[in-house]
Amino acid sequence: MSKHNLDYLDELEAEAIHILREVAGQFEKPALLFSGGKDSITLVRLAEKAFRPGKFPFPLVHIDTGHNFPETIQYRDEMVARLGEKLIVGHVQDSIDQGKAIEQKGKNASRNALQTVTLLDTIAHHQFDACIGGARRDEEKARAKERIFSVRDEFGQWDPKRQRPELWNIYNGKIHKGENVRVFPISNWTELDVWNYIRRENIALPTIYFAHERDCITRNGQLMAAAEFLNMDEEDVITRRNVRFRTVGDMTCTAAVESDAYLIDDIIDEISASKISERGARMDDKVSEAAMEDRKKGGYF
Repeated sequence: MSKHNLDYLDELEAEAIHILREVAGQFEKPALLFSGGKDSITLVRLAEKAFRPGKFPFPLVHIDTGHNFPETIQYRDEMVARLGEKLIVGHVQDSIDQGKAIEQKGKNASRNALQTVTLLDTIAHHQFDACIGGARRDEEKARAKERIFSVRDEFGQWDPKRQRPELWNIYNGKIHKGENVRVFPISNWTELDVWNYIRRENIALPTIYFAHERDCITRNGQLMAAAEFLNMDEEDVITRRNVRFRTVGDMTCTAAVESDAYLIDDIIDEISASKISERGARMDDKVSEAAMEDRKKGGYF
């Protein structure tokens, strides 16, 4: 291969780095939304390549539901300590205590949707004008039609009918006071691209991405990690299963898949053979056909 012919991962990486540098150049107070999932971890690696040996021109922001996987929080804290970057944590519990968010009731209660309130308050408090996220178009149909620079109004809302054209890698970050932009540097990547990049870059991940034994219950046809947050009752039978998680979110809405994929190569083989999107394991996307789009219109990630 000619030295001028880039591997496809190099092309995706170059595009993402270009977008991150555009954010740094166009906005005054950007932030990188960090969930502890593989996509936001990939964004951190891309930010290192874009801005090292200097510091990141933005803090990392984590919206903590209080119902996260312990492995995710441990990974987050260890990664921030290693990087030496600033971490801002917004707590959903604070929004509940302040009366801004109402805790759901019932067996399938989740704090996932409540993150929107905490996110919008965090954006307003720190006056962020751009928030970088790890959403990808292949995940879900609402994300498939969202631009890389996605403008949100003064209420944090997204209007899919008012999107800007993005031609020839030219991104328009001009906004009015009070508005902000959500930016998705890996929007054009697929789940398989992310895993191939993680393998190539030898990026460490939270252990829940790999097969392990865990106490689980079956709820609504999905395997859920047995946890106090799930409001379990006598109908929930705990069994020991060999599972892993394809996506990382609130424990109350993130389902596991049975798996023997202990290594990254095993995971790549498993994904290559799968006919179900990773979002198929997210209970919050099953509320309705337009669940994700409705949340985005309300200010969600």
